[in-house]
Amino acid sequence: MTAPDTDHPPALDPARTALVLVDLMDRIVGLPLEPRKGTDVLEVCAGLAASFRAAGAPVVLIRVERPGVPEQPPGSALAGGLAADGDIEVVKRTIGGFQGTGLDERLRERGVTALLFGGIATNLGVESTARAAGDLGYDLFFAEDAMAALTAPEHEAAVRLNFPRLGTVLPSARVRLAPR
Repeated sequence: MTAPDTDHPPALDPARTALVLVDLMDRIVGLPLEPRKGTDVLEVCAGLAASFRAAGAPVVLIRVERPGVPEQPPGSALAGGLAADGDIEVVKRTIGGFQGTGLDERLRERGVTALLFGGIATNLGVESTARAAGDLGYDLFFAEDAMAALTAPEHEAAVRLNFPRLGTVLPSARVRLAPR
């Protein structure tokens, strides 16, 4: 198996690729994160979402809710301005976004076979969702600058050690969508 060429990544097919953004909620975006601020992650993710929508590719927005509590903590909605009509919104109650959410079925209905990931935290919600997606047979891509973790070492371990074993890691500037 040859290593993916991150200098010349493949153009992603917008008819078969979805952008998956994990836990971009004010209470999580506002945490002290590394190697970049949550607001920087949110900005990169919003740009990717705009590109995917413009290309007609699905955008998946996953947020977490704490199970068994009568009311979610303040800041538990998606960050303001992130969601748009037509996006797939998923509420998860586990670390990953597939367990018990119907996300796999919703993606398969749209013919999606590849996923590009961003969100917070790199090594928790993003990685858990990506691992499940890999087990389900999706091709995986990771926009490194569209993620952050609670510590820089946690982020680096995910993007340098784990994600390359699951798919292709690249900066968001190298994400290309093929023309339809």
